[in-house]
Amino acid sequence: MIDSSVFQGKKAVYHTLGCKLNFSETSTFAKSLEEMGVVEAGKDEPADICLINTCSVTEVADHKCRQAIHKLVRQNPNAFVVVTGCYAQLESEKVSNIEGVNLVLGANEKANLIQFLSDAWGKEHQYHSVKTKEIKTFQPSCSRGNRTRYFLKVQDGCNYFCTYCTIPYARGFSRNPSISSLVEQATKAAGEGGKEIVLTGVNIGEFGENSDESFLDLVKALDNVRGIERFRISSLEPDLMGDDLIEYCAGSRAFMPHFHIPLQSGSDKVLKLMHRRYDKDLFRRKVELIKKLMPDAFIGVDVMVGCRGEEPELFDECYDFLKSLDVTQLHVFPYSERPGTLALKIPYIVSDTEKKRRSKLLLDLSEEKRLAFYESHIGTLADVLFEKSNRGRAMHGFTRNYIRVELPASIARESYDNQIIKVRLKGFNHDKSALKAEILETP
Repeated sequence: MIDSSVFQGKKAVYHTLGCKLNFSETSTFAKSLEEMGVVEAGKDEPADICLINTCSVTEVADHKCRQAIHKLVRQNPNAFVVVTGCYAQLESEKVSNIEGVNLVLGANEKANLIQFLSDAWGKEHQYHSVKTKEIKTFQPSCSRGNRTRYFLKVQDGCNYFCTYCTIPYARGFSRNPSISSLVEQATKAAGEGGKEIVLTGVNIGEFGENSDESFLDLVKALDNVRGIERFRISSLEPDLMGDDLIEYCAGSRAFMPHFHIPLQSGSDKVLKLMHRRYDKDLFRRKVELIKKLMPDAFIGVDVMVGCRGEEPELFDECYDFLKSLDVTQLHVFPYSERPGTLALKIPYIVSDTEKKRRSKLLLDLSEEKRLAFYESHIGTLADVLFEKSNRGRAMHGFTRNYIRVELPASIARESYDNQIIKVRLKGFNHDKSALKAEILETP
């Protein structure tokens, strides 16, 4: 039984670390607390409730989580402090022993945050988490937060136990809700004025593994949700990206020519060490098919550098492979040792200095590719969904194929917020992070 009086008139502050999925879930937590009478604390205003949603993808992420907890405890000495997310699942007891923390909720328990918070109010050092195989709850989430785009959580957990990764231990095995429930959430977002939805999850290509529904079925169903003009797929494993899905997106009404594909390494030897489920040839075929059917598609690629076993010649192979691919941008991550992972059994270790050197090489390559992609679109027409900006500041938005566009403050209008506007793409802005635009049509 939830004691609603606990929440009435309380003020809360929220802090999120990590992925888009975490931000979406935090927004859902905030919405649930708001329904119980909790309001968000103003800037520099002391809070009654602090909620920290953590990440644990790297050792650095763990450190940032601890820093965030300590900081919020100092700033809000009388608050009830709740910690959830991946770090909370993997290190529940350790987190609960941090001074000032009242409640720690693992991956299975966070779906019932309000009940746990009600039960634990006024108590200290409680933690709740279950083992990986017992994580079975699914917390629905379709949230906008402070952004124009909505983030729809379509899947959680992962059945891929890559040697470097702790995510399956932190989030459990793959699971998802029904297509009908996701269509209902997307329809609600459209009713609230939403125009773009990003599909999020841990390994969304695994959608429907335990049912007779598939990810392609989901894409087709969402494509029919009127009012939503744009869907983007946050990330999709190459071995789960069927040719039929790519072909459907190429001709769909609302799925954008924008893909994000984890590669991790451009060396088949390293991919095997990582226990990835594809090789370079498969990855290249997927990129080539996308570009054949959608020549202007934006393709982002995740790459990990300096993992155990990545000898110098294997990194060189990865670099050359990436340079040869017609992709748009690289998301580069240095390898981080994670306790309990199989990667620790691989003997060859890359130094931190060498990781930084390799990261710099790939980041430079990424910028070279992104700038070339942007430059190839200068002078073309595009539909841009603009996002709200602070008064007196430039306004930004994105084209269908995810080119960032900038309107100077002198011509930006508040009425452009959350509107799709036809523009002509001009030259680069001052720092080359976006293309400038000439407004051609306004709604």
